[in-house]
Amino acid sequence: MNEGAATECRPYNHRSPFGNQGKGNYIVKIFNRISAAFIISILLALAFLVSTATAKVSTNWPQWRGPDGQGVSVETGLPSEWSNTKNVKWKTPLAGRGHSSPIVWGKKIFLTTALDGEVIPGRTPGVTHKMSDGSDFVHPDAVGANLKHTFKVVCVDRDTGKILWERVAYEGPVYDSRHKKASFASSTPATDGKYVFAFFGSEGLYAYDFKGTLLWKQQFNKLGTASVGYGVSPILYENLVILQCDDSGLNSFIVAFDKKTGKEAWRVPRKVDVTWSTPVLVHTPARTELVASAAEAIIAYDPLTGKELWRHKGLESNAVPTAVVSKDLVVVTSGYPTKIALAIRGGGNGDVTGTSRLVWSYNKGTAYVPSPILYGDYVYLMTDRGLLTCLDAKTGKMEYEGARVPKATTFMASPVAYEGKILLTSEEGDTYVLKAGPKHEVIRTNSLGEPVYASPAIADGKIFIRGQENLYCISD
Repeated sequence: MNEGAATECRPYNHRSPFGNQGKGNYIVKIFNRISAAFIISILLALAFLVSTATAKVSTNWPQWRGPDGQGVSVETGLPSEWSNTKNVKWKTPLAGRGHSSPIVWGKKIFLTTALDGEVIPGRTPGVTHKMSDGSDFVHPDAVGANLKHTFKVVCVDRDTGKILWERVAYEGPVYDSRHKKASFASSTPATDGKYVFAFFGSEGLYAYDFKGTLLWKQQFNKLGTASVGYGVSPILYENLVILQCDDSGLNSFIVAFDKKTGKEAWRVPRKVDVTWSTPVLVHTPARTELVASAAEAIIAYDPLTGKELWRHKGLESNAVPTAVVSKDLVVVTSGYPTKIALAIRGGGNGDVTGTSRLVWSYNKGTAYVPSPILYGDYVYLMTDRGLLTCLDAKTGKMEYEGARVPKATTFMASPVAYEGKILLTSEEGDTYVLKAGPKHEVIRTNSLGEPVYASPAIADGKIFIRGQENLYCISD
């Protein structure tokens, strides 16, 4: 201990040589030091509170439609204006064709792509299927079954756009064709921060670690898609990765695999025709339910066991859009051949058709491909041509309908929402920024000048948009 420090300790000794005057001066010094320390601590606390209040909330976007599968981000400070030259932090070319959305965890982005290969002699572009009614069917716009294909999983650095690794998941012929506007890489991957799961329909489910090591795979043999391609994405629940595998030949099922080992945990047959709708998790006061839609039935399962919990009469139309959820209320939609939206309260048992579990229904304004979005108190429906309807989520009351974006256009991407805004991205690459709420208002239009078929992802204060040829990072 140095001499000054020893001197300062002496006032605690009643025999201090300072006397009363020295003792008083010392007390004043101590008081001043305590006061200064107290003020500094208060200022530091205030600075912390201010920085916390103004800090951006950073989240991951780990699956189709984000953290809860609903297309909604809680992040703040996100960009609302961009073009192909403004607020583009980076742009990375992507080989092949893919409509899967990018997913983001930490500093890594994952997505899938499909590359056409050589012609297979003797095979036709479209695959004919025996439908549930016994008829033979091949879509007039079916393509791709006469080619070999390469399906890849791609990892991109979130901050730079550099491709970190690519892995070939599958290479060879495909069981089914796809629609000429679709892709064999339409299913969005999912991640839990350790593993990445990529689904390519009949050609399999593949699990990788973050370094690109293949951990396991599962093949599905023949999943018929009415010759237009697959679109369902995997979802994660606890230790399981779950897939809705509906088939145009009525060999449908829903299945769960252990995330670590790929071992099948449960499998349940479904007496439904092919669907393209990813199931959703609904959290009721008593339990979590896995709700899967179809033309024939809307069914809730126990996600841990596959046990059926309840069912409701189906959509009686193609199940393509993903349902939206608010607490225990799930809104299921279809847009073709008829338009319908059903709001069903979870927690039921058995057949709930015709009961009070059906809270409301609406028969206009729904899309064939894009999913609706439930943001705040309202459900926003959008047709494939961008006509908008706003409904009260609790009651189904129509707030507005028939609202339009400024330009006649078409949509395949589903909307996302953040900070009181809703983003609608058209096939032409124009993103229309809407003000959320019961009155229709388009704030602005942002154009990338490149076709877009994939839904955006939001993470770390950035918006990631996959164009036909490039992946864009939008950042202020």
